[in-house]
Amino acid sequence: MTTKERLNTILEKWDLLEHPFYQAWSEGTLTVESLKVYASEYGAFINILEDGWKTLDDAETAEEEKEHAELWEEFAAALETKISPPEIKQTKELIHTSELLFGTPACTLGAMYAFEAQQPATAKSKLDGLKTHYDLPVEVEPYFEIHSSNWHESEKILAAMDELSPEELALAEDACGQMAEALWDTLTGIHNMTI
Repeated sequence: MTTKERLNTILEKWDLLEHPFYQAWSEGTLTVESLKVYASEYGAFINILEDGWKTLDDAETAEEEKEHAELWEEFAAALETKISPPEIKQTKELIHTSELLFGTPACTLGAMYAFEAQQPATAKSKLDGLKTHYDLPVEVEPYFEIHSSNWHESEKILAAMDELSPEELALAEDACGQMAEALWDTLTGIHNMTI
């Protein structure tokens, strides 16, 4: 089994497209109030992604993530909210988990893969849901438009994993599972608060 296959097997357990929150979004049954809470809470996580790339000494991608965080702020503003310090327990735990895992390159690679490998599909699903079911300003769309075809970051991560020792690769795979579960739990926390 390749590294990518092993990582994707881990992610199958926490496939965000299967989460009830994203499914409700895709079906248009999620309230705009729920989208607001999501934009505010999840934005705190989006804001720290650049730190992961800094741990990997990838200044170019860190800067790109900073620009993407600004697009998330536009998404929140279009919903008449803003990114705030997390209030939901699971979001706080996601931030804490991210900060711990972003402490070493091997763990950062695994943690970032859990997010980046899933983001194109989830972004496309969310963009389609926004366009089909919600009458919202177009400013809610750019973040998801950019990420719906953004595979280069997960590919970059996989290439970097080829340089890891077997011990480091084991740490990366464990970090992937930790991050995938934390992302899933965050959606559950947001969903439970807004239904």
